[in-house]
Amino acid sequence: MTALLIFSVMASSRGPALNEELQCSICLEVFTDPVTTPCGHNFCRTCLSKCWTNTWNCFCPLCKEKFSRRPDLKINTTLREVAQHFKKKLNLGESKGFCDFCDERKQKAVKSCLTCQSSYCDDHLEPHLRVPRLMKHTLINAVENLEDYICQKHERPLEMFCRDDQTCVCLSCSEGEHRTHNTVPIEKESREKKDQLVQTQTDVHQMIQDRMKKIEEIKHSVELRKKNMEKEKSSSVDIFTDLIRSFERCQSELLKMMDEQQKAAEKQAEDLIKELQQEMTELKKKNTELEQLSHTDDHLHLIQMYSPLYSRRHAKNWTQILIDSDVNVNSLYNALAQLKKTHKTLNEKLSQTVDVTLDPDTANPYLILSDDGKEVSHGDIEQDIPENPKRFDACFCVLAKEGFSSGRFYYEVEVKGKTEWDLGVARESINRKEINQLTPANGFWTMALINEDEYLVCDDPVVSFPHRETPEKVGVFVDYEEGLVSFYDVGTSSHIYSFTGQTFTDKLYPYLSPCLNNEGSLIPLALPCQTSSCLHHGLTDFQLCFIPLPLRLHHQQSSGTLAPPQTLVAKSLPLSPEPSVSCCPIICPSRSPPPSAQYLSIISMVSLTTMAPPSIDFAVGFYPGCTLNPCLPDSPLYQHHPDFFC
Repeated sequence: MTALLIFSVMASSRGPALNEELQCSICLEVFTDPVTTPCGHNFCRTCLSKCWTNTWNCFCPLCKEKFSRRPDLKINTTLREVAQHFKKKLNLGESKGFCDFCDERKQKAVKSCLTCQSSYCDDHLEPHLRVPRLMKHTLINAVENLEDYICQKHERPLEMFCRDDQTCVCLSCSEGEHRTHNTVPIEKESREKKDQLVQTQTDVHQMIQDRMKKIEEIKHSVELRKKNMEKEKSSSVDIFTDLIRSFERCQSELLKMMDEQQKAAEKQAEDLIKELQQEMTELKKKNTELEQLSHTDDHLHLIQMYSPLYSRRHAKNWTQILIDSDVNVNSLYNALAQLKKTHKTLNEKLSQTVDVTLDPDTANPYLILSDDGKEVSHGDIEQDIPENPKRFDACFCVLAKEGFSSGRFYYEVEVKGKTEWDLGVARESINRKEINQLTPANGFWTMALINEDEYLVCDDPVVSFPHRETPEKVGVFVDYEEGLVSFYDVGTSSHIYSFTGQTFTDKLYPYLSPCLNNEGSLIPLALPCQTSSCLHHGLTDFQLCFIPLPLRLHHQQSSGTLAPPQTLVAKSLPLSPEPSVSCCPIICPSRSPPPSAQYLSIISMVSLTTMAPPSIDFAVGFYPGCTLNPCLPDSPLYQHHPDFFC
């Protein structure tokens, strides 16, 4: 394509200069398979090869620069393409055939006369340029096949075009058998055909541009997917690495604690044995004295010694002291039965997380949406986009494509680095053409950040409160039937605020506003591809994490301030006895807001269930006194998936 453009420019001013530029300095002809020497000069490959034949010293035939070794010559494909097109153009522009009136040495013809049906060189063309009668003849560039330009029936020039038959005709034909047809001068038809060619060329060029754009879009999408996949892979590796390290620490602490318990049990046994041995010594001494006293004949001595021996303290009743060699194992069946009772209810709560995609038809003209509809930012310049009744004209906001009129749903928004934003949900029937006050009465349930650190809940009246830590990701949970809209700081798994006791009648749509581009606000609001929950949407298995009873979390009764937790039912639990103590299971939520309520069934088994993909098979025990390292806030695992540890 580049070569063609270069050639078009060069050919438009074709002359001796262009011929010299494309001329080999050895054969003095237009290049054939041109090659370039290290010094930058071009030659025909065959010419240069012949020049270097039978010589050890290779040098440039033009500038005489010597080369230490024979260069590896490669054909200059761009120059070759230009030379080939120039040759074709040169051949088309040259005279075709010879003059019909030259007697001895034939000269090349420059013009052909359709009236005379002859070709002329410059010398013999002179009368056609001077004599008035001959000046009326039709002259064209010289051609070899002059008969193709002459009507074979009337031997007159083909000067007309019949649009009905789509053929060239002479004036006699147009006045004869084509007299009722639509005929036009051939020059007019040629101009129209050229115009059509230009339009066709424009259309083809546009098609090429469209396909080039689509190729770039596909490449961009693939690159974006690759980057997202690398992030997901890195995050997954970090999570599983932290899991392995956490359970290795727990295993180490568990084994250490078991060793300490064993040592304590052994010391207790040693103390008991020492006490028993001491009592045995005393009893043997007493037995000897009793044996001696039983054989005495001295009645007075027997009576005097009997009272002291009889009055000595009684020995401990060791029959009541039992050493249990087994670890106390309580039944797991009660806990399983309790979990199975909730199976039906729990399955209904698996579909809360929604994949939110922003609707460009609702976006204010100043807002810019990413290609995948997952990011929105303020563009500073109003875009020329079509009118739409769904579009916000006065407010810098956008809604999601999908709305919800029942059930529960949950989504998250990346707000890291933003200094101002609004987000929440809005009903379908809100006024989109005027500025609205973001209140429940007007159909908005939102919270906002202003002035970098001031958080507002757009209730009536507005609730302003400080937030100890700036959230990087905000979760929004909605229970349509309960009239509940809750906001969470996903990073710290903490509750921010809840609208309670609301009455919803319209569809509710996720609502986002990146606000104006103040300092820090250039960063877009982003919808993550996946929520931070450790379980995926649609699973029917769940994870159980057990902690000692002294550390258990109690059920919070105030359902008006926190959304009910997402819980899952066990698919299977191991039933074989394991060393254990009484522990409290914490059920990990599936893509739901951080839970406040827990199932506090007291069971003795300390393990984790086998989960559906992604699956992990392992068992871990937390005994009294062990440290729950994975639950520490500074743990990378906790930071990635705090809801895994509730």
